[in-house]
Amino acid sequence: MIKRLRRDHFIDLRPFAASPAFARLWIGSTLSGLGGQLTIVAVMLQMYALTGSTFAVAMIAVTGLVPMIIAGLYGGMLADAFDRRMVALIAATITFASTVVLAVITWGQWETVAWLYALTIVNSAANTVVSATRAAIVPRLIPSDLLPAASALNGITVGIMVMVGPALAGVLVAFTGYAWTYTIDVVLMLSLFVGLWTLPSVRPEGVIVRPGLESLKDGWRFLKGASNIRLQFILDIIAMTFGQPLALFPAIGAILLGGGPITTGLLTASIAAGAFVSSLLSGPVGRVRRQGLGIERAIVVYGGAMTAFGLVLGAAALGWFAPVGVDENTPNVVLIVAAVITMIVAGAADNVSSIFRNTMLQAAVPDAIRGRLQGVFIVVVTGGPRLGALYAGVLATLTTLWFPPLLGGFVIIGLVSLLVRSSPRFRAYDAEHPVP
Repeated sequence: MIKRLRRDHFIDLRPFAASPAFARLWIGSTLSGLGGQLTIVAVMLQMYALTGSTFAVAMIAVTGLVPMIIAGLYGGMLADAFDRRMVALIAATITFASTVVLAVITWGQWETVAWLYALTIVNSAANTVVSATRAAIVPRLIPSDLLPAASALNGITVGIMVMVGPALAGVLVAFTGYAWTYTIDVVLMLSLFVGLWTLPSVRPEGVIVRPGLESLKDGWRFLKGASNIRLQFILDIIAMTFGQPLALFPAIGAILLGGGPITTGLLTASIAAGAFVSSLLSGPVGRVRRQGLGIERAIVVYGGAMTAFGLVLGAAALGWFAPVGVDENTPNVVLIVAAVITMIVAGAADNVSSIFRNTMLQAAVPDAIRGRLQGVFIVVVTGGPRLGALYAGVLATLTTLWFPPLLGGFVIIGLVSLLVRSSPRFRAYDAEHPVP
């Protein structure tokens, strides 16, 4: 009975017992993802140090958008045509190599703005292929009834890597420098190869369509008739475009809330802390059958958290609770705590939405086309924040730092509520009878 209660009310660990291969993949993905977050935050901080421009930081994400879209779509086609294990291994090797080069040029003090942009583009494109292929592998490793639990465990992965990674990156950059931060990522990334290498061969089932235009058309035809999958993509793009203030964090830490890189790391880590805590409740989340309705409610809460974050930043701009001369060494502790709370709520809501969206995608999409749809999913999940970086960076440059999240939160709540209420089929989606 005790075990039953734990499983029902807290984290569901059954996927680990059901599939040792999934467990090894999860461990490798978690450790390598932690290292990846060190690099992401370090590159943002290094770009801001080189340029002093929030727009330049935002453009790190924007410049990689088109290559990432191409990589996601083509990587999905590869995953539906070849052994998914080998596709993931090759893409992971490219990611590893780009990080090694980043560490080498930083140790040699040869880093430039152009190098940072180029290497992050290569890194994000290859990582997109890894993520799409890995997600297409998971339903082949565990029973379908454990997919919500597996998605929640992936939420823990995100929580660990984004909660610990950015905070650790802020500390490492502040006390050891950029080169050591990138080097640690290189070491941690080795664990991903162990997780992938020990997988069995995972060839796609059903009719195989070779990568190319016909494969892309085949995936598009499926998506065109899959209204539930299509709408969840749209909802996530809305949430990430208008509610992604990550590119603002360096400037917020430097001039608005104070605390510098440490505040940047704390704010980013807070999003992951919310994701981590919500994943610990995977038992009750996994029992939700009306997952479309769950997605709507989670994203509305996310929009509300963004609005609250904008209000906190507005209070900081007005000088509330601020010591004299807020800067990198003099933080506004009260408002930093308030901002952290809003980001925790945002991270929890986004993770719950992600659990439902990922489960819907893996359960309702046939294996023969799952790689391509996972490719689109990864493009949406990673492309939305890049559009969000552009929205936040441009609007903050034209107005002020607190305005993009404040406005974005209202836009998210309004658009999501309107779209879902106009789609009864999505609101009535039943997890026990998945229909794409």
